[in-house]
Amino acid sequence: MDIVSKNKLATIIVSIAAFLRLYRLEEFTTFLSDQGRDAIIVRDIATLTHFTAIGAPSSIGQIFLGPFYYYLVAPFLLLFNFNPVGMTFGVAFFTILGLIIFYIGIKREGSYLTAIYFAILVTFSFVNIELSRFSWNPNLLPVFCFATLYLFYMFIKKKAIVYSLLFGAFLSLAIQLHHLAVFLVLPIGFISFQTILTDKGKIKFVRNLFFSILGFIVFISPLVIFDLRHGFINTRNFITLFSKEQVISHGSLVSGFLDVNQSFINNVFQIELSSFYAGGITLIVALLTLILLRKKKYGILLELHLLSIFFFLVAFSFVNSFRHPHYYGVIYFSFFLILAFILSQLHTYKIFRYFVIPCLLITYIYLNAIHYYFFNPQGPNQIAYSKRIASFVGTQIGNEPYNIATWPVSFTEDNFVYFLILAGHTPADRKKLEITNQMFVLCIDKPCQVVDSPSWNISMFGKSKIDRIWQVENLTIYKLIHEK
Repeated sequence: MDIVSKNKLATIIVSIAAFLRLYRLEEFTTFLSDQGRDAIIVRDIATLTHFTAIGAPSSIGQIFLGPFYYYLVAPFLLLFNFNPVGMTFGVAFFTILGLIIFYIGIKREGSYLTAIYFAILVTFSFVNIELSRFSWNPNLLPVFCFATLYLFYMFIKKKAIVYSLLFGAFLSLAIQLHHLAVFLVLPIGFISFQTILTDKGKIKFVRNLFFSILGFIVFISPLVIFDLRHGFINTRNFITLFSKEQVISHGSLVSGFLDVNQSFINNVFQIELSSFYAGGITLIVALLTLILLRKKKYGILLELHLLSIFFFLVAFSFVNSFRHPHYYGVIYFSFFLILAFILSQLHTYKIFRYFVIPCLLITYIYLNAIHYYFFNPQGPNQIAYSKRIASFVGTQIGNEPYNIATWPVSFTEDNFVYFLILAGHTPADRKKLEITNQMFVLCIDKPCQVVDSPSWNISMFGKSKIDRIWQVENLTIYKLIHEK
């Protein structure tokens, strides 16, 4: 295959990847309270109103992430004139850009076939398509974790200061996207120790490692400064998490590993396999990689990614947590690289090239494609829905200050508040106990407990009575005033 044909094939694959991530984006993007909260913060950054030094809190232990994600997507919110789909577009953009850069890097450091197979696997992966189609800090984990490992590989290979700094910086940025990225330290530490023991340029490697630490410190510094200014709140929450909460699993390591691996394999292939068959797939992939690695020049790159998968699955086995798909963002691309390498080696045999590999890829694409929800006739239009509800509430507020809450407590309001703020209706700050003369309660479940409510978000308004009730789409909206 000549270079023109190769470039055409790569262009077609990237074009398909872009289509699957951008098609009917606004109609199907998720815009719930988490996205509304982020949009409010990102809007303040984009308008130069407030520059936050902290990111979103984790779902366990309220440990805050760094603010990197907010600054990354802020230009896209501005570009889309404060339409929240801009942030989603930013996530999709960096996912597509990452695919292009990784294709070029794998092609240069490995082979064209490995790069093409990697691009195909990433392009059609439903779990990665879904992560790229809404705005949330963990959704860029696959891109930044893979970039971190690639830069570490280049740092080892070139021993250049620029790669040292970039590696440290990207490790910091990955950890700011989600705390599970800290598990990257395990394969990186293992390869670093191996390099110090065996490499002739170990002195230069250790020296450049200090530049990596410098890059890490610089980009993690906003989070450190925040902790210093707020009585080490993150540090204290972290200690509390491990001392009082059941975050560490005390079950069997083997059963924990099989459970984590099963969830991972099922997310990759979008098929429900038992832990036995999922374990078998992982074992076969690992053995094939180790066998084929012996004769390849870029073994350390694949060794690094193989170790990353292994260490992550083992370390995550110790964590007592749900196995959500986005948690595996740390290793999705690493696994695709390993699979692509295996396919590129089997490609030399005619039976694999003309029959086995095409059948495997068609099956993989089919299993993922049946979940492409954005081909449905109609999407949920959550952005438009939030805007409509906010627009109605805005007409009832007048020019007076107001409080806002929701029922039940799990149904939160930030996606509506974002559009209220855009319209000039900034609510009173509940955290500061600011109480006005009117409260609007958005209720999605009945009975709506708005008077003498068990929800502090509502009851903090004080003794109240219902002034007005409206039925707007699927919501019942109450206006409360103080009972005199």
